[in-house]
Amino acid sequence: MTQPEDPQAPRWSTDPADESTDPTNAQTDSPSSAATSVADSPSSAAASAATKLIARERRADRRESIRANAAAIRRRTFSAGMWATRAPIWMWPALLIITAIGGVLRLFNLDFPHRLIFDETYYVKDAYSVFKFGYERSWPENADDSFNAGDPSVIESTPEYVVHPPLGKWIIGAGIHLFGADDSFGWRFSVAIVGTLTIFLMGFIAWKLFRSAFFACVAAGLLSIDGEHFVHSRTSLLDIILMAFILLAFAFIVLDREFVTKRLARFTASVAPPAYSATPPAGSTSGPEAERYRHRHPSRSKDLINFGPRLGVRPWLIAAGISLGLAMGVKWSGLYAVAAFGILVVAWDVHSRHRAGTVHPWLGMLIRDSIPAFIKLVPVALLTYIITWSGWIRSDGAWDRQWAFENGGWWSALPDWLLWLPSLAHYHYTAYSFHVGLDSEHPYMSNPWGWIVQWRPTSFYYESPDQGSMGCAVEHCSAAITSVGNPVIWGLAPIAILVALVAWIIRRDVRAGVILAGLAATWLPWFAYQERTIFTFYTIVMVPFVVLAFTYCLTLLWGRVPTADPSLLTDPSIPTDPAGSTHFAPQPRGPLFAGRGTRIPWSLFGRRMAVGLILVAAIMAFAYFWPVYTGEVIPFEAWNNRMWNVTWR
Repeated sequence: MTQPEDPQAPRWSTDPADESTDPTNAQTDSPSSAATSVADSPSSAAASAATKLIARERRADRRESIRANAAAIRRRTFSAGMWATRAPIWMWPALLIITAIGGVLRLFNLDFPHRLIFDETYYVKDAYSVFKFGYERSWPENADDSFNAGDPSVIESTPEYVVHPPLGKWIIGAGIHLFGADDSFGWRFSVAIVGTLTIFLMGFIAWKLFRSAFFACVAAGLLSIDGEHFVHSRTSLLDIILMAFILLAFAFIVLDREFVTKRLARFTASVAPPAYSATPPAGSTSGPEAERYRHRHPSRSKDLINFGPRLGVRPWLIAAGISLGLAMGVKWSGLYAVAAFGILVVAWDVHSRHRAGTVHPWLGMLIRDSIPAFIKLVPVALLTYIITWSGWIRSDGAWDRQWAFENGGWWSALPDWLLWLPSLAHYHYTAYSFHVGLDSEHPYMSNPWGWIVQWRPTSFYYESPDQGSMGCAVEHCSAAITSVGNPVIWGLAPIAILVALVAWIIRRDVRAGVILAGLAATWLPWFAYQERTIFTFYTIVMVPFVVLAFTYCLTLLWGRVPTADPSLLTDPSIPTDPAGSTHFAPQPRGPLFAGRGTRIPWSLFGRRMAVGLILVAAIMAFAYFWPVYTGEVIPFEAWNNRMWNVTWR
């Protein structure tokens, strides 16, 4: 007897379309049979096409069934996870103390030097003009001398052509208005406050991402002792204000993810089948389980399960749009963050819907929330950006303000009260042309490839007093303010970024992915401007995400207590995974370190000691570089010893 596996055995089919394969219907070799076969060939071709269509539909149903079953499993296991974890009470006072210490260090001797340094010559004087007149006015040559002496009255009545939006100068101008134009402390007061507030904001974001109070404090502390952040917090430039608004937008996006996750957790709870009923597979149309499921879940539930719920107003996403608009109102490079964070929101929405058990997460994102999310982010940012130009719009004498009145075009059909719009567009066109054509040589220009290792830091101030002047007690001294990052943080930054990249690709750790998204928004766009004159001090916008990547790697190095007994997990700083669960490994073997009621393996104790040593080294490096962060007068040899790289000089 022929076995079924024998290829010569006839294949029986219950499909009517396959009757041609039935041996009982086999055609004879007679001419009449051949003629009949030829005559029936069109119907045979149609039957074959129908068979293929049916097979294709069955395969599609089978794939849909697999997706639906997998989605049902994800729905049963989905929860708010780490987003539902509350911070310990002690964390908030600890963050406030770290922020206060960072603020005191930034405000200490803030009025030194008692003159405009580096690009303060532009931004401080423009800030005075913007706050007083609503727009930037021009200054005569050698106006710095008068301004340093406390006499800003030399300002002229003609407008000045500037290439940066006005918001950052409004913020700097608030400090000048508060303390007076003759006080160098007031010139820098606003940026010092902004820099101080970002320390607390960093700790808040780190808590949301890592759910570890200890590492939230570590991240805030690392930001407070980074040289780039410290120097920028004591110098009136626009870049730290730009950094603050981008970091604030990032915080709002993280809060939006918490909002969305909790919304999806309520969704999974509402569509979950009863405990006594298993989720029926797609295509199952009969049986008591399916009947009970249909009774509990009407047809609307099927649509929800396929695509997920609408996510509602999403107030934190609107707040992120406002923050990004404010960032663009400081510098146009905030536009890069709008693009990168928009992609991050889309990718995170799809990922969250997938984890929440929607069958078609991409379609769910597109159908349910793509357009509302776009409106809450991009148009809100654009509208906020335009509002930051209110002083220019309300003025009559600002640069290019009357351009539309003086030049005819299609805009002549607009009412007079709206002619500011084409004038503003023309202003932006000329400013953009200036930016892309900026290629003049500068001794401190640098390439983005070297930013991550601080290859060519920017010197904001340098004096070389001789003995007897400025408190110099030796033959030659130096007083410098150099915007160079903390060597411990930036020395390990490339490794931290590579580890985060590997964790994102291999472990699919979302925390690493969102940190890399922040780095992409603030670093990668500059690689498109290889021929432009750009500087390492632009990396201040990268600093928070470098610190987050560094802290993330420290959490991995810190590790978890491997024990089967949950009561032994007494360390509140142990981070959880992105789902918020704590993993319990079997009881460890070998020697244990016992201290303060906690028993951990010596290997884990060594890893935690390594984390402690790294943090101590970062603090000591900040203390060692303090003189070149603050302009302290020190012997030339002491300054030279701190220039660890020849490119730092």
